[in-house]
Amino acid sequence: MSERSPAPGGLALVESLVNTLDIETGADFLDTADGRARFGIAEEEAPLARELRESLRATLLAHAGHPPHREITPLGRLLAGAPLVLDVDERDGSAALAPADGGPLPSRVAAAVAQALVEGTWTRLKACEADTCHWAYYDRSPAGRGRWCSMRVCGARAKMRRYRAKDA
Repeated sequence: MSERSPAPGGLALVESLVNTLDIETGADFLDTADGRARFGIAEEEAPLARELRESLRATLLAHAGHPPHREITPLGRLLAGAPLVLDVDERDGSAALAPADGGPLPSRVAAAVAQALVEGTWTRLKACEADTCHWAYYDRSPAGRGRWCSMRVCGARAKMRRYRAKDA
């Protein structure tokens, strides 16, 4: 539910995958053909995509200093078999890991994570601390200590709860 601009580079894929589930309403965009088409997955691939999504969410919560939201398969285990190739640009010699075999979703996610590691941006992708949200967002704050996907919604709710708790 963020008003923030999308994450840079390949992290936009990770952010949009995590944000296919609206925890507050239960709406799962991977339940729809259009939602799956955004990620190039078939209906039978949706269970793996959901497992990958929740493992990513737990990792993004860890980036923000929070425990996992539930039991998950570790992200490293899900991405361990993701086929990647080293792609070297013949014009300028730049290199990057790229998905192999037509780019299945786990390979595209693994390539995005690898590139973000190289760029130093991986830990800036976080999940909102609000239990009813856990929406992914890219933390552009100078100190890298953002807590909520939206200051106007989740941040305001948290501050209001804290204020009311003081008066009680």
